[in-house]
Amino acid sequence: MKISGVIITYNEARNIARCLESLQDVCDEILVLDSFSSDTTEQICQSFGVRFEQNTFEGHIQQKNEALQRASHPWVLSLDADEALSPELRSSILALKKEGPHKGGFTFNRLTNYCGKWIHHSGWYPDTKLRLVTKADAQWGGINPHDQLQTSNELPIQHLNGDLLHYSYYTKADHFKQIAYFSEIASKELYERRVRSSLPKIVMKVLAQFIKTYFVKLGFLDGVAGWHIAIRSAYATQQKYQLLRKLWQNG
Repeated sequence: MKISGVIITYNEARNIARCLESLQDVCDEILVLDSFSSDTTEQICQSFGVRFEQNTFEGHIQQKNEALQRASHPWVLSLDADEALSPELRSSILALKKEGPHKGGFTFNRLTNYCGKWIHHSGWYPDTKLRLVTKADAQWGGINPHDQLQTSNELPIQHLNGDLLHYSYYTKADHFKQIAYFSEIASKELYERRVRSSLPKIVMKVLAQFIKTYFVKLGFLDGVAGWHIAIRSAYATQQKYQLLRKLWQNG
């Protein structure tokens, strides 16, 4: 069971070393597909001796499919630069390699660290992800920037023990920067799909997002961090649909 670990990057000097360290001894090759970073991402990757290649970024889905196709081995383990395998998940994958399945897909839970706190509610956990698949049976789909690894219906899917550790935001400023970035991408995707926006719709979407995150998904159990996540998730929804409304107004 030969595994290619694949990661897409752009200015990920803060995160990439932790990600690469977690993949060592698990993957038979590690491929980093970079979007011409201007920081030290390339130098850090070279110090780990990984395959470092570059490709113009046209969207998260497009870039991840390009990385998938460039992988050398039949199995692909896909991570984001701000993710890392927990020790338990590493052990699960290593045990799986000894069994040597011929094809399939494997999911695991993702545990997110938000400004120094691990979040176990708020709709952020277990956040099960399909990330280990046979290359020939999978491709990335979804709606940018929310990509999703998809497989044929016949492919057997199993769940592995252990968490995929996600180091999402270090500060409040990081979160708002990401909201601005993702809101712009998401609004354009919705516009291309001819989805409409209006003031009443924005109000309803924002309220629904807050209620879902804080009450339905038990965000209040995450303490102050849960409150911040709920408020900022509602704000992100507002930004996305306001930008969409402007796109329609500007034609």
